[in-house]
Amino acid sequence: MKMVRIILTIVVIVLSGYSLITQTFELFPDYMFFLGALTLVTGLAELQKDRKGFWVYMNMAISIFIFFASIQAFLWN
Repeated sequence: MKMVRIILTIVVIVLSGYSLITQTFELFPDYMFFLGALTLVTGLAELQKDRKGFWVYMNMAISIFIFFASIQAFLWN
C-alpha cells in the first residue's frame, strides 16, 4: 500500500508540475483522477491501521467527489 501511495504521489506531482510549467491544462482530468486515487488509497491505508476516525471517512468521501469531478471533466473534453 505504501508503494502505491508513493507512485501516485509522484504521478500527481509530475502531472501538476507539467501543467503549471507549460500552462496547458489538457491533463487536468488525468491529474484529478490520480489525485482521487491517492486520497482513496490514503483512506484505505488508514482504515487498515484500524484508525476509524473522522478523517478516514472524509478521505473516502473526498475521493468519491474527485472521481466524480474527473469523470465529468473526461466527458466534457
